[in-house]
Amino acid sequence: MRDQLLKQARRVVVKIGSSLVASRDSGLRADRIDRLAGEMSAVRSSGREVLLVSSGAIVSGIQKLGLKAYPKSLPVKQAAAAVGQSRLMWAYEKAFERLDQKVAQILLTHQDLADRRRFMNSRHTLTTLIEFGVIPVINENDTVAVDEIRFGDNDTLAGQVAHLVDADLLVILSDVDGLFSDDPRRNPSATLMSVVPEITKDIERRAGVSSSFEGTGGMATKIQAAKKVAEYGVATLILNGETPGLLPAVFEGTSQAGTFILPRGRRLTSRKHWIAFTLRAKGKLALDDGAVEALVRRGKSLLPSGIVAVSGQFGPGDAVACTDRHGKEFAKGLVNFSSDTLERMKGLKTADIQKSIGAQEYEEVIHRDNLVIL
Repeated sequence: MRDQLLKQARRVVVKIGSSLVASRDSGLRADRIDRLAGEMSAVRSSGREVLLVSSGAIVSGIQKLGLKAYPKSLPVKQAAAAVGQSRLMWAYEKAFERLDQKVAQILLTHQDLADRRRFMNSRHTLTTLIEFGVIPVINENDTVAVDEIRFGDNDTLAGQVAHLVDADLLVILSDVDGLFSDDPRRNPSATLMSVVPEITKDIERRAGVSSSFEGTGGMATKIQAAKKVAEYGVATLILNGETPGLLPAVFEGTSQAGTFILPRGRRLTSRKHWIAFTLRAKGKLALDDGAVEALVRRGKSLLPSGIVAVSGQFGPGDAVACTDRHGKEFAKGLVNFSSDTLERMKGLKTADIQKSIGAQEYEEVIHRDNLVIL
């Protein structure tokens, strides 16, 4: 199945990790950028569309500013990102220009994807660039995105871009060969997992939480990104970007390198994937056993009578998580009521709500069209 999915992939998102293109000591690695640009152009020449998500701005800026250590202060991180991003983009511009390949810079924040209208505008911009034969070079807008610098990583961004443009494949280039059965640095007998049919709890445990100076994430963030895009029907290939020629080789079918993570059999719609994996929950609704059964087994909408507890502050249209009585999250959706209103409505049937609160615009707290079972 790996060979078939690689052969069929026409729109590919390639994520390049910081350690491949920048280092604390030398700044940007121009020779590495030149090589990777050549390899991506080769993939594009094979009839595929390529979008690039590249890290490296902050590390490049750290070197340019002469900082001795990775900054802890948010303003210094943002300053490093501002200095480094222009240098990073200029390096890509020069590298691709030598190959007669047009590129464009796209900087995104989580808010660009959380707002449905901005999400669609971003999609239209990227697909238009692709139609013009341009390779978009995408990064988080670290100079203004506070949460993205503090908690974000470009593995997650690359996964969201794959959903944003309806990609067929996500390729994550890193400084490791892929996912191993154990940490190869501690266990010499650890073996490379060439194909992963499904991201299970065991797979997540094997991924660990390691990271480096150059990168904010480790294998764990890559596995989480792969897990999310798999729900959208997109496969992921984790590949060692330090090995020359490996990227075009896997598309040519001459290499079986890396870890290939298969997509799920079911495919969430774009809207439901957006609800499940792009929006951040602003609150939680704890449900009784009957409501859990109705949502999970019978595909019903959520009614006020099934709500046991409300937590967080949210308004109509916000995303909230649904949990069972034990606090286990099993669903996510867009609510029709504010948290204050739901606090008064919880546990009540429709007739009781009309008597105590008055007639409401909606009967459902979350309509099944706006609900995703996780």
